[in-house]
Amino acid sequence: MIISWNTTNQCNMYCDHCYRESGKKASEELNTKQGKTLIEEIKKAGFKIMIFSGGEPFLRNDIFELLIHAKRLGLRPVLGTNGTLIDLNTAKELKNIGVMGVGISLDSLNEEKHDNLRKFPGAWKKAIEGMENCKSIDLPFQTHTTVMGWNNHEVEKLTDFSLEIGAKAHHFFFLVPTGRAKNIEQESLRAREYDQVLTKIMKKQKDVDIELKPTCAPQFMRIAKELGLKPRYSRGCLAGISYCIIGPSGQVQPCAYLDRDLGNVKDTPFSEIWKENKILKELRTMDYTGGCGSCSFKRICGGCRARSAYYNNGDFMSEEPWCLSQRRKGY
Repeated sequence: MIISWNTTNQCNMYCDHCYRESGKKASEELNTKQGKTLIEEIKKAGFKIMIFSGGEPFLRNDIFELLIHAKRLGLRPVLGTNGTLIDLNTAKELKNIGVMGVGISLDSLNEEKHDNLRKFPGAWKKAIEGMENCKSIDLPFQTHTTVMGWNNHEVEKLTDFSLEIGAKAHHFFFLVPTGRAKNIEQESLRAREYDQVLTKIMKKQKDVDIELKPTCAPQFMRIAKELGLKPRYSRGCLAGISYCIIGPSGQVQPCAYLDRDLGNVKDTPFSEIWKENKILKELRTMDYTGGCGSCSFKRICGGCRARSAYYNNGDFMSEEPWCLSQRRKGY
């Protein structure tokens, strides 16, 4: 089981695709005491891996204290970051704490395109410096790429680059129109291209030793099976089943891209929300409608619930619109 906490809405960037619409600090963000209580509740709920992200998590002045707390409780703390604030001293401190790994965003091998997406001159170079600082002290890191229409042709080359620079994995986040990403919905891949890119990634997995993991593209499980691959994952979409996310001010959602308010940890203990929430219980039934409901890969795929909701008037149990196996027309 894995969980994310957007520790702050503060960010030194203003990315076009940001689901959290990060930039400025959100009102009433969880303080240190509330954050530690949340971490304790996450442990109580049975989660193992905890992702500290943002915004940009390094803009929280207590981020190391929170990481230490998670580690002491037996959780496996990891970080999701744009990488620009990881100098050598920061990397050393993360390793001393026992952070298990760092995910650093890299959306293109073209510096200008990466920087333009993130509205931050020098973002590409600083991200690479962050990776190199992690590598220099053997702190495990992986690259994170948001896959869109303009960069999908780069996925294999980005994997090669990730391998060369020493990343332990390359994870692909397929664009879902949430937050500011609604403004670039046209960059979302449609069914045929979506399937083709996933197939390229899974075929690439046969040639490289590092893990390649698509996110918000659960059909990769079907494609992996068809190609004879055996990923260490048992399911594509984990939203509400073995994954959820907590926002900067304590609001809980099934995943980053499925905007359903499940309650706030300031009002209700997280372990209670995770166990009792009606929306989470509905997601766990897997009683999908349409093509996803009748699909033979339902148990290992599940369709992207967030994409289903966006393209089906909020119905998160409806069928995934960009699945080629459903042979949908008009997309």
